[in-house]
Amino acid sequence: MIIYNITTQVAHSISELWLAWMKEKHLPEIMEKGCFSKYQFVKLLETDESDGVTYAVQFYAPDRQAYEHYLKAYAPSLREDAFSSWGDKMISFRSLMESID
Repeated sequence: MIIYNITTQVAHSISELWLAWMKEKHLPEIMEKGCFSKYQFVKLLETDESDGVTYAVQFYAPDRQAYEHYLKAYAPSLREDAFSSWGDKMISFRSLMESID
């Protein structure tokens, strides 16, 4: 199983609106693409929140091919939507992991 992690720090000034947008719009849009079987959305604890609140989402793909398809077919427009909605009030970094069972 491939795990695609996106960690995002969100400015305090937009944190409540951003959280609602994630739950109601962005995460459902990603999942409807069919590349991921499930996701987990979490808030990081014990972090420096002076610049904002930090969240992470792990998306679970059955294989690397599904993940690559998401990156090529859908990620660019979804990232553009996020940037046009929130601009520099949020910053994200991404990492790819493989489940070891």
